Amino acid sequence: MGILTLLTDFGLRDAYVGVMKGAIAQINPALTVIDLTHQIPPQDIAAARFHLMAAYPYFPAGTVHVAVVDPGVGGTRRAIALQLTDGYLVGPDNGLFGGVVEGHPVVAAVELVNPAYWRTASPSVTFHGRDVFGPVGAHLASGVALTELGPAIAPDSLIKLDIPPWQQAETYITGHVQTIDQFGNAITTIPAVAVAGQTWELRLGDRTIPHCQTYSDRHPGDLLTLIGSHGFVEIACSQGSAEATLGIRVGQAVALRLSPKG
Repeated sequence: MGILTLLTDFGLRDAYVGVMKGAIAQINPALTVIDLTHQIPPQDIAAARFHLMAAYPYFPAGTVHVAVVDPGVGGTRRAIALQLTDGYLVGPDNGLFGGVVEGHPVVAAVELVNPAYWRTASPSVTFHGRDVFGPVGAHLASGVALTELGPAIAPDSLIKLDIPPWQQAETYITGHVQTIDQFGNAITTIPAVAVAGQTWELRLGDRTIPHCQTYSDRHPGDLLTLIGSHGFVEIACSQGSAEATLGIRVGQAVALRLSPKG
């Protein structure tokens, strides 16, 4: 049967995740349901965008990804489903899918207005994960065609987050911190491809942080910068937290100074 993933900011203290899974199981209990994370900071669409983008390539073609970080629930934002060349996305149209679709073209997009595929024709104004997105994802993963879910919408009409691009000058690359993981590693917007085959040092305010290959290249408590498993330059602290050590925050500007070649 199909694979369905879940990403939310619901946390694990309350029953919200379990209830959403129950609504999915009512439709098809044979689906493989995989939790990406439910610990996205509340209403943090940018963090959800990053984590969904980082996780997407590791799933088989045809996987349905349901993502619900939805501060506009019950309002005017659209509920959407997207078919990509190698999978599906279901959730609110608020920018959280932008990272995935940058690298995976949208084949078709629809607005979710057909209540035949919701849990109820009168969904809660505060819990579309249970009443709309989870059930729609379950139907998609069970073989329902995207076209059955609602009318087509233009892919170029999808909401995009205003995320400043990384930029390169001759010897500098600039970017900003796009998210901070639970280890306190600050993950920048600078991709590995921008620094491939080069060494660098990172400038953050009045501090210079050296480039290393692994966390263990530095003594415990020392700062370093390296390419993380997600494919971006990150700022880390060996056996510690760069966030706590530096007081670094999401959105903070960073700059890499590239070492001369040869």
